[in-house]
Amino acid sequence: MSKYVGAIDQGTTSSRFILFDRKGQIVSVAQKEHEQIYPRAGWVEHDAKEIWANTRSVISLALDKKGLTPADLAAVGVTNQRETALLWDKRTGEPLYNAIVWQDTRTDQLVGRYAAEGGQDRLRAKTGLPLATYFSGLKLHWILANVPGAREKAEAGDALFGNIDTWLLWNLTGGVNGGIHITDVTNASRTQMMDLETLDWDEGILKLFEVPRACLPRIVSSSEAYGSAVAPLEGVTLSGILGDQQAALFGQACLQPGEAKNTYGTGNFMLMNTGEKPFHSTFGLVTTVGYKLGDAKPVYALEGSIAITGALVQWLRDNLGIIETSGDIETLARKVADNGDVYFVPAFSGLYAPHWQEHARGVICGLTRFANKGHIARAALEATAYQTREVLDAMVKDSKVNIRELRTDGGMVVNELLMQFQADILDVPVVRPKVIETTALGAAYAAGLAVGYWRSTSDIVDNWGVDKRWHPQMDSAERDHLYGCWNKAVQRSFDWAR
Repeated sequence: MSKYVGAIDQGTTSSRFILFDRKGQIVSVAQKEHEQIYPRAGWVEHDAKEIWANTRSVISLALDKKGLTPADLAAVGVTNQRETALLWDKRTGEPLYNAIVWQDTRTDQLVGRYAAEGGQDRLRAKTGLPLATYFSGLKLHWILANVPGAREKAEAGDALFGNIDTWLLWNLTGGVNGGIHITDVTNASRTQMMDLETLDWDEGILKLFEVPRACLPRIVSSSEAYGSAVAPLEGVTLSGILGDQQAALFGQACLQPGEAKNTYGTGNFMLMNTGEKPFHSTFGLVTTVGYKLGDAKPVYALEGSIAITGALVQWLRDNLGIIETSGDIETLARKVADNGDVYFVPAFSGLYAPHWQEHARGVICGLTRFANKGHIARAALEATAYQTREVLDAMVKDSKVNIRELRTDGGMVVNELLMQFQADILDVPVVRPKVIETTALGAAYAAGLAVGYWRSTSDIVDNWGVDKRWHPQMDSAERDHLYGCWNKAVQRSFDWAR
């Protein structure tokens, strides 16, 4: 039997290929960053051809590191940055426009127009989502309206739409030579065009957004055999697709209602498993499909999405130059005893959950002559923890479930200063698992379950283990003071761009 399962983890800033063994341990990994394109303020794009080239490259690199071939793989899964929208020519394989990234705000006027006609929550009952620049349906509307020839090709079925999972699966299964045009239920649920109950594209929303059904992918489950890959994965079964945050939920073994995880990446995303019925939020969260395994019923989740967390560290590195590498942020932040009364609200793309303020913009509050770059660094890290507290509070109000601990994953969880402050400001323990690459692991699990590499989800639970647990150490008076100041700073960010 094949030894390993692979996962393509196509994220906002890089593409990775990771191989896992039966214990869920990493065997080999390769990673490449791709360019972030900013054509104008608020616009964020990616070169989809660069992403595909990088994906092929990291697959080959990870296999070569261990002297492996595709024959050593039982299956491969894909996890991806969600809501990043792409339309490409079916006959040539050429993108008709750059991929419009989930952080992009160019559709803000469309959001305002549709909200004015029926309210920001007019589509929430069907899709679980408020009208926002975040989701990919309105990005597709923009492409169809602004790229010459795009609408005509889409209506004729000669242009194909997808989030990045769809682009990669199409290319991996042959592209112009018979590539499969599919997306899974988790990614489809992030377009704002899928009905959460029927798990199919909603004709009324397609008409509202002026999207031809002919360009949309077929919606499939998160775990089933979709087809065989071409090079560089010649003959390998592709059998798992999960949007990145749902993949992390699955990889963290949050398989029972009430279990929650928080991923610290470019942005932060907290998901709570709510079982087999969609649970509609009244406190600013979104309802999404958590996963669907083959013919089984879908499992839903409540999600709190935060646009900018790890991206703020990158901004300090790339735009301000106060650190040389992202890892330097903790060293710099530890040079000061506290935040010096400085608060940084990174509303670069507006504010997502629980505020949904697309006109908010980034602010730094509380600056005095005393403040230095160490305080800025510490305020940047604390911003991640405060935003997580906002989402957790909303999740508890919605679900009526007090979370006993918060399972964490993603690149920022190696920052121990942040993890301790996170426990302090939440007043609940924070847990880091032994394998922090849970996004890729979730995609691998979905793929491996479909082909029998893992027998059942009980194997996922058995594989999960704790690396470190942080307990709250802050007294309640200090916690309340800090969080109160944060809320004042958030209010200052509202309506800046209106």
